Amino acid sequence: MNETVYIIGEARTNNDNSITLIYNSFYMAFEIDVATDKIIDAGCTHTINVTEDFIKKLFIGRDFLKYDILEQEIERRYHGTSQRAIIVSYRDAVKKYQDVKNTFYK
Repeated sequence: MNETVYIIGEARTNNDNSITLIYNSFYMAFEIDVATDKIIDAGCTHTINVTEDFIKKLFIGRDFLKYDILEQEIERRYHGTSQRAIIVSYRDAVKKYQDVKNTFYK
């Protein structure tokens, strides 16, 4: 079994977004296989379960560092009020992941 890491990305949502009212921020969490950059699991702050289920389908099994492809997929398929927050929190998580890989997995 390959080693995995846990990474969280954060973003702000619109002030009228229910996620902002409950959590103050939008968070996405990823478990990533360091050897392959494959997303093993994903989760997010949400108010409706189908939101997290849909986001999992967008990310699980994909290459975490193929951000152009993943961002296009989000823009094409996710049409909720948190679309921008998903992209921003994903980008934040990518930066953190790259730092972890450069520090611990050279």
